[in-house]
Amino acid sequence: MLRTLFLQAPSFDGFDGGAGSRYQAKREIRSFWYPTWLAQPAALVEKSKLVDAPPHGQSLADVVAMAKDFDLVVVHTSAPSFKSDVKTIEALKAANPNMKAGLIGAKVAVQPERSLIEAPAVDFVARNEFDFTIKDVADDVPWSKIAGLSWRNAKGALVHNPDRPILEEMDNLPWVTPVYQRDLEIEKYFIGYLKHPYISIYTGRGCKSRCTFCLWPQTVGGHRYRTRSVQHVIEEIAWAKKAFPQVKEFFFDDDTFTDDLPRAEAIAKELGKLGVTWSCNAKANVPRRSLEKFKKNGLRLLLVGYETGNQQILFNIKKGMRIEVAEKFTKDCHDLGIAIHGTFILGLPGETRETIQQTVAWAAKINPHTIQVSLAAPYPGTFLYNQAVQNGWLDAEHAELVDEHGIQIAPLHYPHLSHEEIFDSVETFYKRFYFRAGKIASIVGEMATSPDMMKRRLREGVEFFQFLKDRKEIAA
Repeated sequence: MLRTLFLQAPSFDGFDGGAGSRYQAKREIRSFWYPTWLAQPAALVEKSKLVDAPPHGQSLADVVAMAKDFDLVVVHTSAPSFKSDVKTIEALKAANPNMKAGLIGAKVAVQPERSLIEAPAVDFVARNEFDFTIKDVADDVPWSKIAGLSWRNAKGALVHNPDRPILEEMDNLPWVTPVYQRDLEIEKYFIGYLKHPYISIYTGRGCKSRCTFCLWPQTVGGHRYRTRSVQHVIEEIAWAKKAFPQVKEFFFDDDTFTDDLPRAEAIAKELGKLGVTWSCNAKANVPRRSLEKFKKNGLRLLLVGYETGNQQILFNIKKGMRIEVAEKFTKDCHDLGIAIHGTFILGLPGETRETIQQTVAWAAKINPHTIQVSLAAPYPGTFLYNQAVQNGWLDAEHAELVDEHGIQIAPLHYPHLSHEEIFDSVETFYKRFYFRAGKIASIVGEMATSPDMMKRRLREGVEFFQFLKDRKEIAA
């Protein structure tokens, strides 16, 4: 077995590239998702090490100093961080010329040949669902025999092995939380709307929805929701509760945890017995009956992708959601005391100045507890990417999706709507949502109930205003 380093490489300051990042970028406030995509294969490889450099403040020099201790490095990459990640691999191999280096992640899953051509220092990439592909590499299986691997042979020729069958028995994946305990400092992981410290895990992969912009189902997870058994999930949460007594909230990072309601309700019932606080990703169509069961058994918050307040845009992106259903769902959550973190996207196909104003007004009307406003980003491998290229909405200079500081840009533009207008609308959205008397009173009230929350919100406020300042400098 090869001595294996799993690495989320240092890149932009504050860059969040973990599993829960639908948009890999520097956030409005400093936040980090767990590197679950790396932790999962790391759990399969004995005596491996996981290094998540960004949240732990580890520099390129810190990482390169580890090079001689390993035979193999596996780096999780993304469209925004690809060039930086390749530079890290070049530095590691300069320090240890015998080291083999590979990439995993959505970008290389859908662009294996292009990625290898653009990165001569990279020896292989693992396509699609890569967990057991990486285990085979670490077990020193001959590369010609490893399904799902694209690699560079001794003559420098690129070889693409047959695809690996999609994983059906999800319980065959070991728990990731022991890897968190072994290699990560969980207090380094912040998400503005989750209690701190938190832990996030996957209980399944895939999403039956067909949203044109969504990264993971179109590149790695697929559109069929494959799940771990209820027992397998609950046993891990019970173990993690004992291993991390400081954890205040567990988050289920499945693309849509509520896709299988009977299973979600069964998990909730067992979580209630454990007495844990939990949150998850949900679609804005969960019936009140299910919400009541979730709340009774420890649910605190739902992360909901509303995206837009315009029905035609929802049709355009194949969201499969109706405005009136989302409004009823949101009201039910408010009535039951379930917090919502609502996510919105500006610049989707069909966006106009008028639809932006409509979405801003609608967000204020339904009033989720907190929001996140992102810019439509056409990631390679998505329907939106192909659509943008075919229609001329994406220029080559915007293909990396972030600026030199790792902050999201507005990569799409339309004949009637410029990059600049879409980019500037994010700040307008945030200000009109949060700078309302009722919302300010709610935040102040929340801070008054807890010294910890007071300290946290003040820190986030400083970071948020710095973020707005940085965005103005980009625009200038």
